[in-house]
This record gives sequence, structure tokens and C-alpha cells, in this order.
Amino acid sequence: MTARKQQLLKRYRQRKRLFLLAALILLVALGFFLAWWLLPLLSLCAWVAHEAWFADHLFYSPQDDYQYAFPAETAQQTVSLSDGRVQLSVPLAAGETLLLELHLRSTLLGHCLDPQVVLGDDRQDFERGVRGRRYLNLSGQAAALASGELSICGRFCRLPATATLYVLGNPDYAQRRMMLIAPHADDAELAAFGLYSRAAGAAQTGQGPELSIVTLTQGEIEADRYRCLDLEAAAAARLKGRLRTWDSLAVPLWGGVPQSRCVQLGYYCLQLPAMLSEPERAWASRESAEADVRSARAHNPFPLPADADGLPCGKNLLADLVALLEHFRPEVVVMPHPELDPHADHVAGAQALLLAVERSSWKPATSLLYANHLHDNDRWPMGPAGQGVALPPVLSPLPPDALWSPCLSAATQLDKAMALAMQHDLQGSLPFKKRLRRAIQKLLAARQWPASGENEFFRKAVRRHELFWVRPFDQRRPAGRDRLGVADSPPAASV
Repeated sequence: MTARKQQLLKRYRQRKRLFLLAALILLVALGFFLAWWLLPLLSLCAWVAHEAWFADHLFYSPQDDYQYAFPAETAQQTVSLSDGRVQLSVPLAAGETLLLELHLRSTLLGHCLDPQVVLGDDRQDFERGVRGRRYLNLSGQAAALASGELSICGRFCRLPATATLYVLGNPDYAQRRMMLIAPHADDAELAAFGLYSRAAGAAQTGQGPELSIVTLTQGEIEADRYRCLDLEAAAAARLKGRLRTWDSLAVPLWGGVPQSRCVQLGYYCLQLPAMLSEPERAWASRESAEADVRSARAHNPFPLPADADGLPCGKNLLADLVALLEHFRPEVVVMPHPELDPHADHVAGAQALLLAVERSSWKPATSLLYANHLHDNDRWPMGPAGQGVALPPVLSPLPPDALWSPCLSAATQLDKAMALAMQHDLQGSLPFKKRLRRAIQKLLAARQWPASGENEFFRKAVRRHELFWVRPFDQRRPAGRDRLGVADSPPAASV
């Protein structure tokens, strides 16, 4: 986690402890003055209420407005939400990504049940107690919208009389030569299985260029569940690293990407930030006792610069990425969002890629940014699997990027769920406490989870939309010295 995420979590836990202490004092007082048996009964009721309605990690007020800015050329119009329909004021502009900005207000019941907006056959959920500006994703429903047949209604929330519709037009990036950067095995599938499987299908039929998937780390840490195999901590971490390395090379084949287009760099989990801060130093695994990345590279399709010494250092990471850019020559790079996604390896992976682009002789044109994690809301996308992806909470202004939200068919969603089921880090059953919490929330808060897997990502990632922020690579960066202390080429690309 980044420092900001840690601070938010620390503040959340402090407030929660204060609330629990106050509740305990109140319960003790009630038990003392009324009847002793009220204390255990009220304690049980308070715990059930906490698990049902107050266990979410929501690090902002649901009454805060989301703050988005779109490119100046984005088409927009005021629409009316009357008679249960979205009614246009002017003909619909051309574009595949449709976003509806509106002010939602929770009803009283919407403080106990997740407020929902139903759009045709789609549903998008929001924070309990919502009262502020939110953004619905209407992508894939242009025909119904243009004909005035797109129905809309709020459940446990009130809709305004009018809203603002934004229409963003993008080329089909699945038809461009693409490189997908995954800090860990499963990041590519979580963010972009629908996109890369469609691009791979086009490449196989000769109707689209090849794509490549580059995984930066082995993902070997937090291997406690492998200790049950009578392994010491380091051996368990090595086994997990081997399994997730295999996942990064084998699972993309389910989406049509051959192993010859998949590369595993083998660096160590949560060490990428340190590698960039001290690029000459080797940063061994925190848990596996390994310090040579070549053990994870046996199945790579061609040699890379770090194969010479196997050192897990920042200079080798940068050299590998430069070599990959110049070998695969992508027009589009799919990578973590450097401002939205707080995972330390995701932030550092994005930074490393941008540094490599500055050094490389090959310059991609466009980056597609994804967020598999958020600072402020661990449940986004909210609501059940299979539904749409509303825009995530953004409480401080971001660059005015365009957005692209391709749609996934039901068959592709099923394939995506099965790709996630193959990932070893998403397998296994939940701890008893989490399973009990889900049972309580299902009963009292009407929440749902899919049958495809118990991990929360099966609910969050398998949706009718995938979502990317579109950011061109800037060619105007002045020459100088990059963060690894190596002189730049002439003015090159950065984001």
C-alpha cells in the first residue's frame, strides 16, 4: 500500500476503535441500570449490525461529490430523467463510451441497503447513504438511448429531474499493437481479460496485430496457506512464486495469447519501489530468500538484459522494459493508473514503464490506464458480478483523461471468471469470519456474491464493462537525466 492508503486505513481503524469503546460504555451502562442480561444480548446485536452495515472500508463520506474532468472536446448534453426514461435534448453524438453525471440522494432505506440505479437491463450500485455527484456508465446502450427507450429508475435512492450525458469516442484499441503491463500474475486478467482476449482473437484470424503481456514480479509473498504442505516459510514463498509465475505464462492462453507473447521478469513482490529508489542495489525477496530472478525466466520466449546476472535491481528492470518495448513495438500500453491505483508495486510498475519509454527508441502512442485497487473504497465496483461499472470515487481532481469502456458479452464474462479461477492467488476458501460476515450481509443487506469463486475479485472484476483511462504519451519532455541517473535520449515520451 502507498503511504496515503496506510494513513486512511489507520484513521479508519482509530475512529472505529473510538466508536466501539463508546458503544461498549453505553452497553455496560444499560446492563448496569436495567438488567444484566441486556449486556450480552445488545453486544450480539451491535456486532451483527456492524458486520451487516459498518464493516466496509469506505474512507470518505458518501455525501462527497465525485470530481471528474473530461477533455475539452468531449460531447455533452443535458438529458431529462422523466417518465422512467433517459430523454435526450439533442441527437446522440458519435462515440462508444457513454457516461451520465447526476446527483443521487439516498432514501432512508438506502442507509441499510445499497442504493441502485437500474438502466435498461443493467444495474449500478453506490454507497449506502449516498448524497452527491456520481457517474453512471451507459456504454453498450447507445441504441436504446438514441431511440428514447432506455429506462432508468432508482432503488433506495432518488434521481434528479435532469443529468448531464458525456459521449467519448475512441478507436478500437483491440485493433492496435498492444503491450499489457501486469505487476503481478492476475492483474492482466482482472483489468483487461475481455480486451486482450478480443485482441488475441483478432490476431489469430489475421484481422489484428499481435499483443504481448509482461508480468513484472513473481508475487511470492504472503504464502502462509502453503505452509500446510509441511514447508518452511521461505520454501512456501518459493512455491507460491513458482505457481504464480506459471499462472502469468499459462492463463493468458485461455484468452488466446500464446506463451511466446508472454514474458515473466521475475522480480520480487513489494520490492519495485525500493528498486527504483536505489537502482544499483539488488533487492532480494522479502520471504523466499531468493535474489536471482533467472529462476522465474526459464520459459521466456527470448533473452533479456537482466538474464546476464539475474540481479533484482532497478537498472535491470529498466533495461528489460526498454528491450521489451523495442522488441514488441507496441502502439498502446495497458498499465496501472499511477494516480488511482495505490498498490505500491502498481505505482512503481507504472513509473518504471514511463522511465523505460523515455529511454527506448520505440515510443508508444497511447497508454490505457486501469485501477485494480483504490485508495478510498475497497468494494468498487459496487454491486453484484455481471452488472455495469460506474466510475470509481475520485475526490480530488485528476488529469482530464478520456475514458474507454468496452463491453463484455456474457460468454466473455464467464471466460474471465474461469481465468480468475485458474489464478492460484485467487483460489482457496475464505476465513470463517469473512464467510459469516457475507452470510449476515446477504440476509440483512441483500448483498450477493457469484458462484464462480469466493475471492472478492470474482464479484468486482467480472462485469459487463472494463474501464480504462486514455492518456497519450507526451512527446514534449525536455532532455535531462532520468531517475535512474542515466542521460536521456533527445526529447522522449512520458505521461
